[in-house]
Amino acid sequence: MNITLENKDGSTLLRFHEERLDAHNSKELKDYLLELMEKGSKKLILDLSEVRFVDSSGLGALLSGHKNAGLREGRFALVGVQPRVQSMFELTRLTRVFEIYPGVEDALAYVPGGTPHDSKQD
Repeated sequence: MNITLENKDGSTLLRFHEERLDAHNSKELKDYLLELMEKGSKKLILDLSEVRFVDSSGLGALLSGHKNAGLREGRFALVGVQPRVQSMFELTRLTRVFEIYPGVEDALAYVPGGTPHDSKQD
C-alpha cells in the first residue's frame, strides 16, 4: 500500500497512491487509519484522486475509518473521488454517510455545524 501523509491546517491528509482499493489492500488501509486515530489524529482527510476502483472490501475499510473517527469525536473526509468510485458510493447510498469534497481545500474549509470558510484567514 502506498500512502503519503501530510499535516495540513490541523488535519492529517492521507494521499492514497493506488488505482484500486480492494481486498488486496483494504485491510492494511483499515489498520493504518485505526493506528493513526489511536495515536491521536482526530481529523483525517483521505485523498482518493488516484483510485479508479473500489470493491466491497474497500468500502468496508472506508466505513471503518468513518466509524472510528466518529467514536473518537473526530472527522473523516474523502476528497478527489473519481466518477466511477462516486457512482459506487451513490449506488450504495454512501454519499449520505461520508463527507465527500472535490479537493483538499474544500474539506479544510468546512467547519462542522457551521458554514464553509476560508481557513487561511483564521
